Amino acid sequence: MLAIEMCAGGGGQAIGLEQAGFDCAAALEIDKHACSTLRLNRPDWNVLEHDMSLFDGQPYTNIDLFAAGVPCPPFSTAGKQLGKDDERDLFPEAIRIIGQAKPKAFMLENVAGFASEKFRFYRQRIIDDLLDLGYSVDAKLLNASNFGVPQLRPRYAIVGLREEFAPHFYWPLQTPCTETVGSTIRDLLAANGWPGVEQVVRKADRIAPTIVGGSKKHGGPDLGPTRAKRQWAELGIDGKGIANEAPLPDTPLDLMPRLTIRMVARLQGFPDDWNFAGGKTASYRQIGNAFPPPVARAIAAQIRSALQKQNIAYALNRDENGQLCFMEAKA
Repeated sequence: MLAIEMCAGGGGQAIGLEQAGFDCAAALEIDKHACSTLRLNRPDWNVLEHDMSLFDGQPYTNIDLFAAGVPCPPFSTAGKQLGKDDERDLFPEAIRIIGQAKPKAFMLENVAGFASEKFRFYRQRIIDDLLDLGYSVDAKLLNASNFGVPQLRPRYAIVGLREEFAPHFYWPLQTPCTETVGSTIRDLLAANGWPGVEQVVRKADRIAPTIVGGSKKHGGPDLGPTRAKRQWAELGIDGKGIANEAPLPDTPLDLMPRLTIRMVARLQGFPDDWNFAGGKTASYRQIGNAFPPPVARAIAAQIRSALQKQNIAYALNRDENGQLCFMEAKA
């Protein structure tokens, strides 16, 4: 099955789509560093460095899946929440492209703020426009922590399917995450032999607060606003910046370590072999603004099953080796 993706960023959603069995027909992204990341990891993908407003969906008519994680700042509680009045709101462009490409299914995602009462009327307008295009539409607020991602990261997903496939769609089953910040990054913290690792692991014994990617309008790489930094400090992590490497052996035991790019990526659900192009700030923003791959995979797997007209629900479980994986469960 083929998918086109808009606002692909550093590849979070694209990885999930690939893992769910979708091949990339096109991945569009305007940020040059993110495009370099996609090309670095998947040289065979059709990566388009373009503005979404200039994209023509007609050459992709009848594609299996259209996916987009349109920019979050217009709806994020961390911003001014200007919604449709924000120049970065690309929901209208997504609807335009869906109308042109007429995909069998689509998947849109955004921050939890988009599901708030403040945007109730605008949200309904978007859904009505999608209904008018002939799709059965459903939406749900999902938390990444229920899909194996050790992070409090609620995302609002809108899924639409043509009427012939809609009866076969089920939202993925959710299972609370059993991993913690400490257990997830223990080996990365210990990479240089720092003896203070275990005390941090014990303190970081729960899931992380939402990793905030920020925007180009504000600052460099850190773990979010003051409140978020306090939450990271409670986990024994210094959230004021991103480290170049894990703590060295002579690092004081009472010093709160900073996360590295690889640590943040793992907490976001990226596989360890996925590399990021650009400097530390560019890499961190690609990670922090991403749709966690395991969540994208879970939804996309349900869409794929629906397009095959199979009534299957995928649940997060552990295989015989104790590794987290998605297993089929009859819905």
